[in-house]
Amino acid sequence: MIKHTFLLELRKNQGISQAFVAEEISVSRASYIEIEKGAKELTVSQAQKISEIFNVSLAELISGKKTSDVEVSIKDAPEKKEMQKIRIDVPQKNLKKFREVFLYVLEKVGSKSNVGMTVLYKLLYFIDFDYYEKFEEQLIGATYIKNHFGPTPVEFKKIVNKMELKGEIETVRSKYFQHEQTKYLPRRQSNISVLSAQEIKHIDEVLERLSDKTATELSNYSHKDVPWIGTSDGEIISYESVFYRTPETSVRIYVDNLL
Repeated sequence: MIKHTFLLELRKNQGISQAFVAEEISVSRASYIEIEKGAKELTVSQAQKISEIFNVSLAELISGKKTSDVEVSIKDAPEKKEMQKIRIDVPQKNLKKFREVFLYVLEKVGSKSNVGMTVLYKLLYFIDFDYYEKFEEQLIGATYIKNHFGPTPVEFKKIVNKMELKGEIETVRSKYFQHEQTKYLPRRQSNISVLSAQEIKHIDEVLERLSDKTATELSNYSHKDVPWIGTSDGEIISYESVFYRTPETSVRIYVDNLL
């Protein structure tokens, strides 16, 4: 049984109307109101469609709790004083970089009609994980969990909310092929001085390769990535697993493969 209070919370938090959800799952608004009240149950196909609309997994929808609701610290990590000698599997969150990379991505591709929140999730994931595979260092170092629709950055919503309060970005709702879409508009320029030339070049390459793909295409592509495949639903995706990627998603040329 799906918790109706969770449905109501999801819809209100994302600013989506009852009429829109009702239309998407092919029921009347009155019927959907009954579902939200708990007086009527969802069918499996309706639940799958609703999980798609709200960008949550079926497991999250049924449990009534988003995995991404875990407590997130938004304090910047101290700068490293020395070069690391070994790879560390625990994400080293650099929230200043997160903000500037996010703004840079919005400046570059945010105006594209396909680039809404779901596409941004996947672009940030591949920016982070591809960089780690190529250079064995973290770029943003965000925490990503396995969601039914692909990797989801846990810190994203809290950071974006703070950026919006500071007037750095604006959140807007739009339609993309009849689907509700959350887009973000940059309200200040990114400070690329926090990024190295190597990092900027890498981000540009990822955007060039992936930013024209739809949310569905990027989700399907992420589902072929070993880090996502090897992680249980709702669990944190390990950065170290990039070194087990198949040629389909690997971005690094391994010397052993040339011998």
